Amino acid sequence: MKKAMLVLKDGTVFEGLSFGAEEENIGEVVFNTSITGYQEIITDPSYKGQIVVMTYTQIGNYGVNEEDIESSGGLKVEGFVVREYKDYPSNWRSKEGLGEYLKKYGVVGIHGIDTRALTKHIRDRGAQMGIISTTDLDPVSLHKKILAHPDISDIDHVSTVSSRHPEMHHFQDGSPLCVVYDFGVKLSILKNLKRVGFSVYLVPAKTSAEAALELNPDCILLGNGPGDPRILRYAVENIKKLINKKPLFGICLGHQLIGLALGGRIYKLKFGHHGGNHPVKNLKTGKIAITAQNHNYCVDISSLKGQVRLTHKNLYDGTEEGMEHVEYPIFSVQHHPEAGPGPNDALDVFERFRQLVG
Repeated sequence: MKKAMLVLKDGTVFEGLSFGAEEENIGEVVFNTSITGYQEIITDPSYKGQIVVMTYTQIGNYGVNEEDIESSGGLKVEGFVVREYKDYPSNWRSKEGLGEYLKKYGVVGIHGIDTRALTKHIRDRGAQMGIISTTDLDPVSLHKKILAHPDISDIDHVSTVSSRHPEMHHFQDGSPLCVVYDFGVKLSILKNLKRVGFSVYLVPAKTSAEAALELNPDCILLGNGPGDPRILRYAVENIKKLINKKPLFGICLGHQLIGLALGGRIYKLKFGHHGGNHPVKNLKTGKIAITAQNHNYCVDISSLKGQVRLTHKNLYDGTEEGMEHVEYPIFSVQHHPEAGPGPNDALDVFERFRQLVG
């Protein structure tokens, strides 16, 4: 295996060995605390523009397969960082090794570095831009490239991962129609909409509110996606026009966009929430769910000045995890109820959405 190098924007250098593609990519470096589910993670469009560090030590041991992807069109991460890569997978579902999979889609992997030290560094210093390379191993040269690269908050990654054309994803005669804005929606979300009895029509991220309403939907879902919601002004303007027109449900980025459309404030977390083990309390029922999470931004519920009620809270750090409008049929959650990967504790929000529609 060839040498590889990861350099952070603050100048910190990690050296290791490469697996996957021989490339050079820049992205925001974040850590994910999931023990399994690496294939779902690297195919999740919400990770576009990011280099993901897995905190679990052994990655690749069960290979990859054709069932556990969360998007079409290849991998979405910019780079993948692990402690110990296993290139001999053992699982009856495995079709190929993780390294082959990364190489096929041009994603650089690096292993053999101290991911615990890297995780602690991100936790202490915050998520930051980094560069991962197998072609240039000069730390000074790599650091200059990072400094010249735009921050993730300056790039509209949603436009990259969104579908290009509207399509009927699933039709069931007699079932209510849910229009899904594709900001980078995961396949597991679409599967759960189908599971609770919706017909699902997928539209690109820049679809106008007027065009969406012309489809005569029974409801609209605003899905997950990558990057900073504050630069997605086209999405915010469309959502403003959809408020009180149809029932709205937002997940992750969709939750944040609803907050912006209602005039609220978004703030960035120091190192984000990425993993499958975050406890979230439903403030209405008292139920605590262990949830999957993948976000760097949060809605400041207090900035919405009484328009919404806080419905969910993260028990790790007290951050806001869900809200509902006090007047209109609108609710949203910051966590990922569909998981993929992660526990299925929060799947009941899809049933709630179905009941809201009637």
